[in-house]
Amino acid sequence: MSTLLALSWDRVSALLPARADFAVMARNPRRDLLAGLTVAVVALPLALGFGVSSGLGAEAGLATAVVAGALAALFGGSNLQVSGPTGAMTVVLVPIVAQYGPGGVLTVGLMAGALLIALALLRAGRYMRCLPAPVVEGFTFGIACVIGLQQVPNALGVAKPEGERLLVVTWRAVAAFVTTPNWAAVSLAVAVAAVMLLGARWRPAIPFSIVAVFAATLAARFLHLDAAAPIGELPSGLPAPSLGFLDLSALGSLLAPAVAVAALAALESLLSATVADGMTVGQKHDPDKELFGQGIANLAAPLFGGVPATAAIARTAVNVRTGAGSRLAALTHAAVLAVIVFAAAPLVSRIPLAALAGVLLATAIRMVEVSALRAMARATRADAIVLVLTALATLALDLVHAVVIGLVVAGALALRAVADQARMDQVDLRPVLPGEHSDEEHALLAEHIVAYRIDGPLFFAGAHRFLLEFSEVADVRVVILRMSRVSTMDATGALVLKDAVQKLNRRGIAVLASGIRPGQRQALRSVGALELLQVEGREYATTPEAIAGARAHLHRAGLLPAAPDTEEASR
Repeated sequence: MSTLLALSWDRVSALLPARADFAVMARNPRRDLLAGLTVAVVALPLALGFGVSSGLGAEAGLATAVVAGALAALFGGSNLQVSGPTGAMTVVLVPIVAQYGPGGVLTVGLMAGALLIALALLRAGRYMRCLPAPVVEGFTFGIACVIGLQQVPNALGVAKPEGERLLVVTWRAVAAFVTTPNWAAVSLAVAVAAVMLLGARWRPAIPFSIVAVFAATLAARFLHLDAAAPIGELPSGLPAPSLGFLDLSALGSLLAPAVAVAALAALESLLSATVADGMTVGQKHDPDKELFGQGIANLAAPLFGGVPATAAIARTAVNVRTGAGSRLAALTHAAVLAVIVFAAAPLVSRIPLAALAGVLLATAIRMVEVSALRAMARATRADAIVLVLTALATLALDLVHAVVIGLVVAGALALRAVADQARMDQVDLRPVLPGEHSDEEHALLAEHIVAYRIDGPLFFAGAHRFLLEFSEVADVRVVILRMSRVSTMDATGALVLKDAVQKLNRRGIAVLASGIRPGQRQALRSVGALELLQVEGREYATTPEAIAGARAHLHRAGLLPAAPDTEEASR
């Protein structure tokens, strides 16, 4: 018992923040503070919007951004990750709020947080490293497109149209703009994006996003650009932590939504951390620590009236692109939002939505690594297909479906590539014929015996192609299968081999096998194929022995003259 407790404590302590995590914060605090301030400016309207769209109000979004943002940064496994409410999570939460109210959200958040901590203790995060690069690149490109399209209504200065499909909402926003153009909003968005993109090339160390947003706010105020709508009034203060809304009576019915929330939080957070690592040099996240941090954040955020949280790729990308190097930036982002909630709400409420849309448009553009996309597209046709399908699924569906589709397609194409490596080649018997043979006997053997060598895997993905090839063997009397080069075999491959042997036997063709590996015997035995090959001793250790057995079979059938020693032995 004490050993088990010691092991459990060792596992938990490995997930807690280490001294090295805090030491990184002291390397360049000025850069991290500026990055955190920039992210806070970007995160503010997103937190408000996601809180409102979840059905719990803007206060819920702000509480999530502050509480979850700080705790996930402190306990998470990435130096660059920024967490808070996200659009993908909102989609999951809307039906929960509608059916169970705030109590259901609190219960789901607590259950999802516990599940995430359990996944961290089970070291499930490491399996995310198995994601193929085309899936990650396609997902990143798709998310960049989603971020850009989400900003179209604010950039055009129109009210966000109704609808759940992003492309439909974007089209309706464009149609509304054509009917009533709002060039002030468009000018602000384009100007902010241009200043950020060009400024990053000119002086990367300067936080041009803050400069651009501040200038856009002044322009909207002093030039009386009323059409460039501000973000509006902010709530003041955060609620005290409370379990008053906890709905214990619905634990059973909320288990499935809690699993969905936990799965989404894990997937989105680990993918976001992977993308952040890819956008930098020398950064590498700890997936299990990241799950642990997200679990702590989701346990705490609902207690303060927030919603379940996850890492946000848009905010993380802003964090990386503005020069963040440690988790101090994400902590600063949460602290700035807390200050805004309590002290600076009137000032921030004047920032035009169009200016913030310009910030995210520039972020979306900078997320796209053209060289990486070009490399993936040129690598293989399979990589290009996976990249395109993942990007389209991210754009048309959602993150979870996109990753599942990308993984399924990548797995299917990989299996096809492996199956295509399997070959069955006819081989020349003369180099391995035992003993001395006359030209006449060579001709007789070649007429009645054919040998095939199977190379590569024999499993479900390519086994039926093998059956077609093997079943069409020419009209001979003996077939020798050289199986020493079969790399792997599953039940399907063994069953197909059995079917092929039975078909040839019905045609009067004896099938002999040589070089069957120990690892293949279980699969062959399980479907009865091994017993079929062992009939009349038709399994041999080596090919020369199999050829000798084939000659003996032909002698018994009267197709070859009896060997001298055989005649003498029979006298």
